[in-house]
Amino acid sequence: MLQLLYRWLSWSLFLFLTGCATIPEKPLSVYSSRQRQYIYGLEYWSFEGRLAVSGPKDSWSANVVWDHSPLEEKMKLTGPLGQGAIIIQLKGDKVLIDRGQGDVFSSDEPEKFISHELGAFVPLKSLRYWAVGVPELGKDFHEIGEGFSQGGWLVEYKQMQPIEGSGVMPQKISVTNGQVKLKLYVDGWKLIDVKPK
Repeated sequence: MLQLLYRWLSWSLFLFLTGCATIPEKPLSVYSSRQRQYIYGLEYWSFEGRLAVSGPKDSWSANVVWDHSPLEEKMKLTGPLGQGAIIIQLKGDKVLIDRGQGDVFSSDEPEKFISHELGAFVPLKSLRYWAVGVPELGKDFHEIGEGFSQGGWLVEYKQMQPIEGSGVMPQKISVTNGQVKLKLYVDGWKLIDVKPK
């Protein structure tokens, strides 16, 4: 009887430890200097996840696929079951929004235009950095708890996820400025570390 109980306890402990191994990692207060340099140096990355935006006049949520390259940011937003797809492309100071079926608009004022189209202010240029867990380059920031404040926004990393061969990357992110709240949940990352020849 005791031997059976011992086996049961051993098996339960094994299942518990195995389950713990799949739990996402807790937030990091800050990347090390070396980790930050690695993140800043990534030329290509992409993720799939979910984005929720809540503002004074409107609130919405969507599935999101974000592709980053040295030349552009490309974000695809879709509703449930892939309905209502919107593609946002940011190249330098020009933004292009494609609603499908030839419904394409562009502007030289990216964030103002995106705010009008999405119904709430989304700091897309800064979000490109915040999404990968680092402050925007060239702008002051202050570390606060499990994140930082920058440009009037509070960026908090609620959960990190391990990436094989690349340490950890954000999984649950909260971005707020008192009027607008963004929540980003990343289901999966793809990182391509291109080294100069």
